[in-house]
Amino acid sequence: MFLKVNRDEIIEGLQKSANIIPAKTGAAFLRTIWLQCENGNLNIMSTDSNLEFMGSYPASIEEDGLAGVQGRAFYDLVKQLRNDQGELTLRTDEAKQNVLVEQKAKKYKFPVNDPEWFQKFSSFPENGTVFWSGDFLHEIIDKIAFCISDEDSMEAIACIYFVPRESMGVKRVEVCGLNGHQFAMFNFVNDDIYAMLPEEGVLIQKKYIGELKKWLTSDEIELAISHKRLFFRTGDQRETFTLPLSYYQYPNYNNFLAKLGDDNVSTLEVKRLELVDALSRVALFNTDSNRCAYFTFGEGEVTISAQGQETGTARESIDATFAGDMKRIAFPTRNLIEILNHFNSPTVKFTLTGTEAPCGLTGVDDRDYNVIVMPMMIQEDTYYTEENV
Repeated sequence: MFLKVNRDEIIEGLQKSANIIPAKTGAAFLRTIWLQCENGNLNIMSTDSNLEFMGSYPASIEEDGLAGVQGRAFYDLVKQLRNDQGELTLRTDEAKQNVLVEQKAKKYKFPVNDPEWFQKFSSFPENGTVFWSGDFLHEIIDKIAFCISDEDSMEAIACIYFVPRESMGVKRVEVCGLNGHQFAMFNFVNDDIYAMLPEEGVLIQKKYIGELKKWLTSDEIELAISHKRLFFRTGDQRETFTLPLSYYQYPNYNNFLAKLGDDNVSTLEVKRLELVDALSRVALFNTDSNRCAYFTFGEGEVTISAQGQETGTARESIDATFAGDMKRIAFPTRNLIEILNHFNSPTVKFTLTGTEAPCGLTGVDDRDYNVIVMPMMIQEDTYYTEENV
C-alpha cells in the first residue's frame, strides 16, 4: 500500500470510522480502522461487529493494498496534523508489518494488524433504494429517541419502531418510542418509505441510533433494507453506514392511545414556554424522593407546585384553560420539561385520562406528533405550610 492524500479529505471519514469502534476495550480486531487502496481511492472502514462504516475518498494511489491499524490512535494523530503542512504519505514497509505516516519531517509508525482479521463488509443493495432527507430523519430521531428505554434487556422498548399504516386511504409511516412511562409517536407521509418497509415494520436498537445521528448530515441520503440490515448511503455514494435490525414484538400501543378519546377526559391548554419556565424554577425544589410537579386546576389558571423536606416549597400560577372534573395531578418535573422542549407549538394541550392513567400532549403546530406521559402517584406528605413560609 502506498498513497498520498490531503489530510482534510479523510479526517471526517476517520472521525466517523473511529466513532463506532471501541476506544480501549474489546477485541483488538474491533478497534481496527482498515485502510484500503483500490480503484484510485482510499477506502476507510471500521466495524464493532454490528455497525459498519465504509467511506471512499480521493487520493493519489501508487500501490494498491490493505492494512489495518489501531483506529483511535491513528485518527487522533491525523486530527492533530495540519493540512497546510503538506500532503500525508501513507505506506506499508517492505515486510508489510507497519504503516508509515509521513508529512515533511514528521514520521510515524503504526503496527499493521493481522490481515486475516479483515471480514468482508455488507454490500449496499442496489435495488429498491429510496432517497430521503438526512435533516428530516435527524429531526424524527430527536423527537422519538428520548422516549426509548436505555436498557438493552428491555428488547422491543429499547428500539425505535418504524411501521407503515393505512387509515381512510391515507398511507403514513408511524415512528414510535416507548420506555414504560413515556411514549412518543411521529407520523409522516412518504410513499417510497411506506413501500420499502415490511408490513410488520422495523426495529432499530437505541444504542445504534446515537451513532446514526453522528453520521447523518443535512444532505440527501439513500436508504435500502435487507432481511437483516438497514443501509444508509450518502447521495454521492462516498460513504455507507449500516446497522442490524431487531426482531422483537413491539407492544400494542393503540390501547392507551384510545383512552385519550374517552368522553370523560379532562383537558388543559397552556402556553408552552410559560409552563417550561415555571417548571424549571419548581424543579429546584425537587429531591430524589420527591421529583414531581403538582398541577392544581382552577378557573382560568393552573398552579404548579413542588416541595421537599430539605429544599422547601415552590408554588406558581399561570394562565390556562381547563375543562373537566380532575382537581390535581403530578408529573415528573424534568421529564415533562424535556417533553415540552420537543414541541414547537406556542400552546400545548394535555389530555388527562386519570390521576394515574396516560396523559397525552399535542400541539396545533405539531399535528403529526403525539407524546404520552404517565403521571406519578400523588404523595400527601406536607413538610411546609403557608404559615411556615
